[in-house]
Amino acid sequence: MRNVLIIGAGKSTAQLIKYLAENAITEDLRLIVADKEFINATRLAKDWACIKAVQLAIADAEARQQLIKNAAIVISMLPAQLHIEIARDCLRFKKNMVTASYISEEMEALNKEVTANGLIFMNEIGLDPGIDHMSAMRVIDRIRDQGGKLLLFESFCGGLVAPESDDNLWNYKFTWNPRNVVLAGQGGAAEFIQEGTYKYIPYQRLFRRTEFLDVEGYGRFEAYANRNSLKYRSIYGLEDVLTLYRGTMRRVGFSRAWNLFVQLGMTDDSYVLQDTETMSYREFTNLFLPYSPTDSVQLKLRHMLKIDQDDLLWDKLLELNLFDKTKKIELRQATPAQCLQRILEDKWTLDHNDKDMIVMYHKFGYELNGEQKQIDSTMVSVGENQTYTAMAKTVGLPVGIAALKILNGVITNPGVQLPVSKEVYNPILDELETHGIIFKEYEVPYLGYNPHHE
Repeated sequence: MRNVLIIGAGKSTAQLIKYLAENAITEDLRLIVADKEFINATRLAKDWACIKAVQLAIADAEARQQLIKNAAIVISMLPAQLHIEIARDCLRFKKNMVTASYISEEMEALNKEVTANGLIFMNEIGLDPGIDHMSAMRVIDRIRDQGGKLLLFESFCGGLVAPESDDNLWNYKFTWNPRNVVLAGQGGAAEFIQEGTYKYIPYQRLFRRTEFLDVEGYGRFEAYANRNSLKYRSIYGLEDVLTLYRGTMRRVGFSRAWNLFVQLGMTDDSYVLQDTETMSYREFTNLFLPYSPTDSVQLKLRHMLKIDQDDLLWDKLLELNLFDKTKKIELRQATPAQCLQRILEDKWTLDHNDKDMIVMYHKFGYELNGEQKQIDSTMVSVGENQTYTAMAKTVGLPVGIAALKILNGVITNPGVQLPVSKEVYNPILDELETHGIIFKEYEVPYLGYNPHHE
C-alpha cells in the first residue's frame, strides 16, 4: 500500500482528497491527512475508510519528518511560505513532492539537488497558477509545432459567483481569500507589453483600464491587469511576442465601483486607524471625507466622488450599508483595508446554498504561412456546493492527478518545476476533461499588431 501524505486540510483540499480516495482501491493508496487543527483533518477524512487523520504542527520537526519518511509522495497544501520546510525534508528522505503554489526563490534554489537525486518537485499545479499554464502551453506548443509564430498572448481568470447565486448589485461574492481581493493590484504598477510597447498602469488607475470579454452562455465580463505579466515571457518561451497581458475577471461594472474605494483610500493597508473596535460603518466611511457642519456623510461622499443620486454606483454603495450607524467594525487596531473587508464580508460571503464559478479565458494571436490568425479559448467551472466548490475542484483535482501521474511513473522528468512540458500537461488536461474541466476553442479574426498604432 502506498502512503500519500497530504499536509494542510484547508478549503481547496476537499476535492483533492475525494479524487484520491475514489482511486484508493485501484491505485493501492492510503491517505494520511495532516493539519495543525485536528478537526479540519477529521472533517475531510470521516467519509473514507482509506484515510487517516493526523494532527501536525509544522514546527514539530520530529513528527513532520516521521510522516514524510513513511510517505510514497508528499502533497503540501500549506500556505506558500511553509512549503520550504516540507521540501527540505522531502529532499532528505528522497520523496517526490507536489504543491499548488508559485515557485519561491528558496524552492528554486533546491533544483540542482532535487534533479541530482532524480526527484520531482511539482509546483504551480492548481488553478492559477496551474491550469492556466497547462491549457496555454498546449495551444502555444500546437501553434509552434505547425510552424506558427506567436504574436499575442492574453490570459484572464476570475473566481466569481455562479449565475444562479448572483443576487447583489456588484455581481460578486467572496469565493476565496477576501483579503487578497481587497488588496488586489497593490505593491507596484501593472506591467505588460502591448503591440511591442511596454505599458504600465499605476494602482490608482488600475480599475479604470479594463478589457471586455464575452463567454458563450455566460455573457460579458471585464478584466483588469495583473501586476506583472512580463515574467510569463520566459515561462512560456514568448520572448519575441508583441502583446503579453494577464488579467483578473469580474462582471462588467465591478471595477468602476471598486475604484471608488481606491480613490477614497479605503483599500490602504499601510497604517492603523484609531478606535476601530467601536467604530460604526458610517463613522468609518466618514473618516475619508472632509468635515462639514451641515452636510451628511452621504452628501459629502456623493459630492467628493461626483456620483449622481440616480447612478447605479450609488445604489451599489447603499447596498453595502456603508452609512449604517449601528453596525460596528469590531476589529482592534485595524487598517482601512481590514475595516473595508469586514464590511464587505457582511454582504459578499457565500450563503450555504450558493455556488461559485471559475472562468478562464485565453487569447492566442499568431502568424502561420504568412497569415495572421487568432484562437480564443474559454473554460467555465461551476461548483457543486460549499464543500466541493469550483475553486476546490480546479485547484485540488490537478494536484491529485499530478501526484498519481508521478507515483505511477507517467511524469518522470526530475527537478523543481511547473507544468509547462507536454509530458506533464497532456495527461493531466486529458483527465481533467473527464471531470468536466474543458476548454472550448474559437477561431476569431486577429485584432493585434498594427505598425501605425502606438
